[in-house]
Amino acid sequence: MFDLSTVPLLEIGNLTLADILPFLLIGFAAQLIDGALGMAFGVISQTLLVSVGVPPAAASASVHLVEVFTTGASGTSHIVQRNVDWGLFRRLVPFGIAGGVAGAYLLSNIDASVAKPFVMAYLAIIGMLLLYRAIKLSKPRFEDPKTTRPLALVGGFLDAAGGGGWGPVVTSNLLIQGGDPRRIVGTVNTAEFLLALSVSIAFIASLGFAAFTVATVGLIIGGVIAAPLGAMLVKRVQPRLLLGAVAVFLIATSAYSIVQAFG
Repeated sequence: MFDLSTVPLLEIGNLTLADILPFLLIGFAAQLIDGALGMAFGVISQTLLVSVGVPPAAASASVHLVEVFTTGASGTSHIVQRNVDWGLFRRLVPFGIAGGVAGAYLLSNIDASVAKPFVMAYLAIIGMLLLYRAIKLSKPRFEDPKTTRPLALVGGFLDAAGGGGWGPVVTSNLLIQGGDPRRIVGTVNTAEFLLALSVSIAFIASLGFAAFTVATVGLIIGGVIAAPLGAMLVKRVQPRLLLGAVAVFLIATSAYSIVQAFG
């Protein structure tokens, strides 16, 4: 089991405001982006925790515990702003949970990070396709996405096993299928609450509460503060600009991950 004392920045006994503040700011920025684009919180938070020495399973467990709070706040805000497609929500949630629980079990027992560079390469291609659509999009023409259940299964699995896969995989693919960016982002964010809750329970069953670090305190506070702002932002941004922002984020983060993996 992971010993938290091996990571000085996260020592429980000496926790101060100076320890929490960096994580609070990161949680705020990550959730603001996540609430507006439908992705980023898991990617940013997971990368941070792993970079300071937290094992991948413990980092993913911590991020999903934080996301129970941040996605709860974000989902509520998106519901208030009427950004949620409830039919799509019902198609995504059961399969997302099934994939997430399977991914949590896998990561708790083996290292699933070897597949990350290939997933990132795929997301970079999706990002370029979205960027092309954003440039060519003149008048919004949206369609109800058809391939949803298998996508949710894969997205939930990658989210638990690799950290942060739900938003990039599910949001980007639903947008490629022609979904309304505002409703897609709102629905995926709201569905993520139930995914995060299920994955957190699975990690607790496999790793115990020692998997969760005190960095979660700062991430939760910052994320909850930013959640309503992201939901309001996505309602007011033009679809073309929102598509372009999602595309640029996917391309940039995927390229960075690929360079790190093979560097």
